Amino acid sequence: MNDRAGKARWTSPLRRRRGPEWAKQTPTWSQARPGLIADALKRATARPSGNWYVVGASRDVRPSGRPLGRTVGGIEIVVWRSETGQPHAGPGSCPHLGAPLRDSRVVCGRLVCHWHGLALDGSAFAGWQPYPVYDDGVLLWVRLDAVGGEEPSEQPMVPVRPAAGRGVDAVFTAVGGCEPEDVVANRLDPWHGSWFHPYSFVDLTVVQQPRESEHDAFVVDVSFRVAGRLVVPVRAEFTAPEPRTVVMHIADGEGASSVVETHATPLTGVADEHPRTAVIEALVATSQRRGFALARAAAPLLRPLMRRTAGRLWRDDLAYAERRWMLRSTGRFPE
Repeated sequence: MNDRAGKARWTSPLRRRRGPEWAKQTPTWSQARPGLIADALKRATARPSGNWYVVGASRDVRPSGRPLGRTVGGIEIVVWRSETGQPHAGPGSCPHLGAPLRDSRVVCGRLVCHWHGLALDGSAFAGWQPYPVYDDGVLLWVRLDAVGGEEPSEQPMVPVRPAAGRGVDAVFTAVGGCEPEDVVANRLDPWHGSWFHPYSFVDLTVVQQPRESEHDAFVVDVSFRVAGRLVVPVRAEFTAPEPRTVVMHIADGEGASSVVETHATPLTGVADEHPRTAVIEALVATSQRRGFALARAAAPLLRPLMRRTAGRLWRDDLAYAERRWMLRSTGRFPE
């Protein structure tokens, strides 16, 4: 009897959409006011970051093998792990003769330069000074005080996520010709979702706009398209906890508490005429459904699919961000 009762309570997350086609949906341009988006962006960029920058996925750096090399704000860095899994980070140039340490190897937890065999254990050596590094379990962060120029903090501001072991996470990375603010501005414009990404989002309505004196968030009712007219409706909340991060929380509906974190890491320095920014997006999905345990078990198979979905969106959104930067840099961006 209990099994039958449990089956009777089961409901499908899918709904059959009956809304208008793309060209017949209600225009959103009058709601997406440039000033409103600009004010939300201004408040986001004014928040402290503690000089922390996301450099990649935690699982991309293992105790053996190759280190992770990145350039952040024009500074070359390298990240690796000790034998116990502790992350280390520092300048990406060997203090001996300047070899690129990203091409070196990790041997017994030490970074061994492939030019002359100089080994670094993560502590200061011959002018080589380590950078603070933080592993939040999904992403790796490095603190670069010379780039950020703010009051440093002990740890980065990691968004609230599903409890460890309760979700399936994947990290997608792409690079575009723009600045971090262009990526953040894209995410602080939810109105473009069902127009620009009709293959993923439909029936989008902004039900709450951010206000400086209240909860500074966009709240959106939207349906994720699964196939044809089959959709999954949710309520999502967009916040910007620090200058280079926008977080989408699923507040209600299927997958409540799931998050999508968009982190924008500058690769070039502030004076570079051709800026480049890495979009590092962490997707952490969860569900209260009993069958989600199977999804967690199949995480290695699901991650490529999650990255592919993010990649399709960012193919378009990076074009959006690059266009915004081009208009700003030539003085043609609407005020």
